[in-house]
Amino acid sequence: MKFNSILAIKLFIGLLISVVIFHLCIMLKIIPYNIAWGGRLHNDSEMYVFESFSILVNIFLALVLLMKGKLIRFTFSEKALNTILWIFCFLFILNTLGNLFAQTSFEKLFSILTGISALLLWKILKKQ
Repeated sequence: MKFNSILAIKLFIGLLISVVIFHLCIMLKIIPYNIAWGGRLHNDSEMYVFESFSILVNIFLALVLLMKGKLIRFTFSEKALNTILWIFCFLFILNTLGNLFAQTSFEKLFSILTGISALLLWKILKKQ
């Protein structure tokens, strides 16, 4: 099977769904919040703000990907979609580097996730 941008979009959306579920588990206190955000969260109020923001950003990215793949009708211009996705790609690259140099093994593990995210975005954005 040829690995094209639509497959990359579908894989990335699956990854984003997993990330949203992870953040929901933190909000529901199934997973302790001290393992997220580099251990910088000090109380429930901070956790709810940071986790809500993360969920919203991930949902926004999923919607942008659906628009890019023309899987939903409402759409930004192609230029706007590409700009948004290049910004996310750059952020994922920076986040991957940051996670590689993290203090905990758990955070270092996330460099795999963010690295895969950057690669999928590159595949989606590169010219055919």
